[in-house]
Amino acid sequence: MEILPGTRVLVTGASRGIGRALAVDFAARGATVGLFARGRDELEALAEELPGNHFALPCDIGDRDAVGAAVASFVSQAGGLDILIANAGIAHYGPFMDVALEHAEEMVRINVLGTIYTVRAGLEHMLGRAQGHVVVVSSGAGLRSFPWAAVYGATKAADRMFAEALRHELSGTGVDLTTVYPGEIKTDLHAHEQDRLPDWYRPKDAVPAAEMSAAIIKGIEGNKREVFHPPLVRLLRIAHGISPKFGDRVLRVLRGGNAAPRVD
Repeated sequence: MEILPGTRVLVTGASRGIGRALAVDFAARGATVGLFARGRDELEALAEELPGNHFALPCDIGDRDAVGAAVASFVSQAGGLDILIANAGIAHYGPFMDVALEHAEEMVRINVLGTIYTVRAGLEHMLGRAQGHVVVVSSGAGLRSFPWAAVYGATKAADRMFAEALRHELSGTGVDLTTVYPGEIKTDLHAHEQDRLPDWYRPKDAVPAAEMSAAIIKGIEGNKREVFHPPLVRLLRIAHGISPKFGDRVLRVLRGGNAAPRVD
């Protein structure tokens, strides 16, 4: 899809990280952006900072009714919806038995149900026009889940499978879909848990969110099935697809033994 002045874009998780970088890039191209996140103050400040006219729409992405109302509000104010980016997500790392069940439930609610609610609400406004593009942000952890991130990886694998099936369902409708697999990106995703990140997590290898945004926009413009960034994430998919044991060996080389402690 070509991104032109006036293109109407909805971005969840827009106040920080990848979502914020996307909002900045779309606004720079003249798009009208609907900014979704929980924090009203951050969204309103971002909307004022961006060039053009944009809409701060604070809502809990895990609340079905709130998401539906916010999407409808954006469509009404912007006059339609061309691109929907389901980006919002949270993470709580740690050994599975140490992760509070409330945190596990929160990840499922935001990362999985939030994506489903957002895409369902957005598609209602795209299919009738037979035009649009949906982006679902999964993760490298959705390709191969890591120790200390069992529930997070499960939620991102769910996003992946949802998007893969939906892309085929949308065949012939005029609405396209791209699935995005970020690796380690410089965001605040883990700001609340810096003291308990596993050894395989390498913040020094994280790439700027602006790079991830540029890769996503290129994927939309090229109607790509998938976007992997940094490109090494594609290697993870290939290696694990050939054989989980082979993928484990690759990860032990790249990230150390605690990324794949079992060898059987």
